[in-house]
Amino acid sequence: MDSPVKDGLPPELRGFREVQRLAYACAEEVAARLEPGMTEREAARMQREWLRGHGVRDWFHLPFAWFGDRTAFAGFKVPLQFFPTNRELEPGMPFILDMAPVHQGFTADIGYSGCLGPNALHDRLLTDLEVHRKLILDEVRERRSLREIYEDVDRLMIRQGYANRHRAYPFGVIAHKIDRVPRRRWSPRVFGFGAQSLKGLAGDVLHGHRDGWSPLWSPYGFSDHPPQPGLWAVEPHLGFRGTGVKFEEILVVTDSKDPGQSAFWLDDDLPHVRRWAEERVAA
Repeated sequence: MDSPVKDGLPPELRGFREVQRLAYACAEEVAARLEPGMTEREAARMQREWLRGHGVRDWFHLPFAWFGDRTAFAGFKVPLQFFPTNRELEPGMPFILDMAPVHQGFTADIGYSGCLGPNALHDRLLTDLEVHRKLILDEVRERRSLREIYEDVDRLMIRQGYANRHRAYPFGVIAHKIDRVPRRRWSPRVFGFGAQSLKGLAGDVLHGHRDGWSPLWSPYGFSDHPPQPGLWAVEPHLGFRGTGVKFEEILVVTDSKDPGQSAFWLDDDLPHVRRWAEERVAA
């Protein structure tokens, strides 16, 4: 990938930024409409309907919603437990909305953490998540191996007193590569994942295995290599006593020799980034 100028993104990166902004707009609108008694399934359906109403016809994966201690993946042992349930939202309860739409061939995968009313613990976890965003970017620019960065994120969480909950995802991933998806009038799904997106990810797995890299950013040996140029959906996920918070957004990695252009977050105008900026001003 050529080194882009962040304030003048090339059309391809603008396409990814636009679908990521679309997904976050969906998350904010759905979050504002959540009420006590709504279920995870209802919240996931609200996301699907909103995105379909804005032109989305394909997915990396269908929307998820997790309420209460499910935001920390409490008791999750098998992949089916990630899918939305009839868990009902209650006042003061944390929630996470997670969606991965494909629009005009561009993919986003985002995570939005919120709470139905005041919750001091949830606020503290969200605040403490900020340093992970900086740590990940700094170490990617240093070309540390993905496995080393993962371990440093893990150690930072432990120092903060939290548990690493992205380790509960399949393969324990903190991130995965995303790419363009061929545009189709209709795309089949496999267990809630878009077939075209899965095909692309499988191709990256095979290609990367041959060349010594992986599109899955994990704590395992297959991720013991420097960051591969491309787009990565990154999602550090903190957990503490049944409360979980995360963000998920696109990190751009290039082959530029300029440290500032070798890696950067695709967009700094996102809900969690604005929240942290407002907290610093208030302090």
